[in-house]
Formats: sequence, structure tokens, C-alpha cells
Amino acid sequence: MPALDVPSALARVESSTAADKSAGYNELLQAIITTSTPDTLPGNLITYVRSLLGDSLGIVASRPLLAAFVDQFRHVKDPDVKIEVGQKVLELLAPKVVSYEEQDTQIKEILADAYETQEDFRSSAQILQRITLDSSQRAVSDDDKAKVWIRIVRCYLEEDDPTNAFGYINRVKNVLFGVHDKETRLQFQLSRARILDSQRSFLEASQAYQNLSFETIIDEDERLRALSAAIVCAVLAPAGPQRGRTLARLYKDDRASQVEEFGILEKIFFDRLLSPKEVKTFAEKLSPHQLAKTSDGSTVLDKAVLEHNLLGASRLYNNIGLDQLGELLGVDAERAETYAAQMIEQGRLAGHIDQIDRFIFFEGEGSGERKTGHAERIVGRELRKWDANVQSLSEEVEKVTTMIQTQYPDYYAAHMVH
Repeated sequence: MPALDVPSALARVESSTAADKSAGYNELLQAIITTSTPDTLPGNLITYVRSLLGDSLGIVASRPLLAAFVDQFRHVKDPDVKIEVGQKVLELLAPKVVSYEEQDTQIKEILADAYETQEDFRSSAQILQRITLDSSQRAVSDDDKAKVWIRIVRCYLEEDDPTNAFGYINRVKNVLFGVHDKETRLQFQLSRARILDSQRSFLEASQAYQNLSFETIIDEDERLRALSAAIVCAVLAPAGPQRGRTLARLYKDDRASQVEEFGILEKIFFDRLLSPKEVKTFAEKLSPHQLAKTSDGSTVLDKAVLEHNLLGASRLYNNIGLDQLGELLGVDAERAETYAAQMIEQGRLAGHIDQIDRFIFFEGEGSGERKTGHAERIVGRELRKWDANVQSLSEEVEKVTTMIQTQYPDYYAAHMVH
């Protein structure tokens, strides 16, 4: 079969009568799709669209023809062809986009699909960002806006870019009250949890993942996977009262025993020390951002485990030397003291450090409230002791008064001040 001469065929269609043009363009499009080779298809399609948007057709006639082109273009299998043709068609549409917003949007979505097929998620996000969602030419519902924004969020998360994803998840949040599509709302919950996880807001991420695990519309396996992610985030969160409440909520979940992370959840919930072997096994399942280095050179997991073991040590000892504490935690004494001081100062650990004798004294549960310094701790402790002594004295006076009333009722009645 001889190669199709698209320019000549288009010239014949353009010179035909207005009544025959629509049928001529549709027939030529079918011929281009069926007879073009992979090498000639991009050029032929671009030439065809250039003719559609030319002066031989008005907007009223060209709009349905362009819509037909989009339907055929969607079924092109080669992503490289879609990208080459899609980019050029968008350039041709740019000066007239107000008249072809629907087709412009569809081509951008097709182009985004092609980029995602090639795992170029950033380019996909950038194309989707160019879709006009606030238009006077067509009504765009909150559902449609949210679907586009959620897709942008997911693309940026695939590129490990939570910063850009955060901006678009906030846009979804602003219209969420008007979003009725259940799948979109679930994608919002999952994306929000992933962003919080990526930003190392592990306590909030844990709560978000656990909420997602309660959604009955999701398959049971996916729900357990969300619960597993909630446990992982809780383990990585800073040790203290807030994490303790999160761990308690997860441990009491009847499904927790079904996930692989239940063992480490149980040990942390009961403030048991974690061994290096257990930590290594747990680390093998973590995502790259969960193993990133912190400012002191340790990973998020290293810091979480050290703080947990420090909290566990406070349950075992009333006091311990800093050298012995460092040996117990597997770090040097200076680092052990630094972490202990931070946790005490932040209210996540109750106690004080004697730097002269190099001892740390534990004083029960942390309050969760940030401390402002050593003086405040001393004053607060002395006030609590004073309150306890006053309460004890009052109770003893009450006991003596009751005994007098029982054994000498007449004397009590005569001298009791009402």
C-alpha cells in the first residue's frame, strides 16, 4: 500500500464544500491511524491538527472534529508518540485555548498518562498543573478539581517531593466539603498520611494511617497494610507521653496481632528494651525517608530506639551513672546525657541530671510539658513535696478529730466550732 500523502489529502478536504468537510476530516483521521508507520504517525497527526485549527474551519465546525481526534489519540499505544504529538498539539491550542478548553484538558490528561507510563511523574504533575480549573467557559465541580489535585499530589509523592505535594493537598482540603466521590476522599486520606510520614510528623501520620485502616470500603489486605504503616510511624515517633497514648491505641486494636510489626509494638508499649537484632530486622522494612540521617548523624530509627530505651531504663532504675547508661543504650556517655537532657527539657522524661557526680535520677512519668530550666524543675518538685506534706498533715488532723468525736461525744459537741 502506498504511503498516505497527508498534506495533499488535507488540501483536498480543505477545498471541499462545507457539507463534505466534516466527513472528509473524519475519514482522513481513520486513514492516518490505520496506515501510518510508527515513524510517520506523529508528523501526520500534528499536520492533521494544524489543519483543524486553521482558517478553513470555524470554531463551531472544528470543535467536534477536535473532540473526535482526542478520542482516537487516546487509544494510541506508543507513549513516545503521545508525548511528541501531545506537546505540539498543546502549543497549537495555546492561542485559542479559551475556545477548546475541554479538548485542551483531555489532551493534558492523556499526556500525563503517557509520562506516568514512562515513570516520569514530575513531568506528569507539571502537565496536570496547567489544566484550567477556574474557568468561565465550563463548570468544574469540586470533585473534578480534587481528582486533578490528588493526582498531582500522588505524582509528587512518587518523586519523593512532599513539599510540592503539600501545597496541592491543601487545595484539596479547602474543597473537601464539596467532594462526594468516595475514592477521591480515600486518596486524600492516604496522600495526607504519606505527606505527614515524609515530613517526619510521625504521630500525626500514625493517626492518619490508622483512620484509613478503619475504612470498610478498602480491601482487608489494604486496611492491614495501613495499620502496619500506622505502627511503623508510631515506633519512629519521639518517645514520650504522646507516643505512649498512640501506642496504647494501636496495641488495643484487635487487628494489631495480625501484622508483622506487632512484636516490636508490644515491646515498646510495655517499655521493654529493644535489642540491636530486633532494630536491624525492623529497619529492613523501612522506606528510604524513614532511614534518612538527622542533624546529629543518626537515623530517625536510631534516635527513636535510643529515646525508647532511655524511657525503658527510667522504668528499671531510680538512678544510674551516665557511663552505665551509655553502655546500656549502646552509645557514649556524652550522647546519652545529651538525649536525656533533651527529653527532660521537653517534658518527655521526668528526672534530673547531676553533672558533678555524673548521675541521672528518674522521677516517674514525663508530663509532656516543656520545661524552661533547672530552677523550674527544682521549684516544681519542692512545691509538690510541700503540697503532699500539707495533705498528709490535714488527713492526720481529720483522723484525730474523728477519734475524739467517737470516744468523747459530749466534749466534741461542746468545743466543736461550727
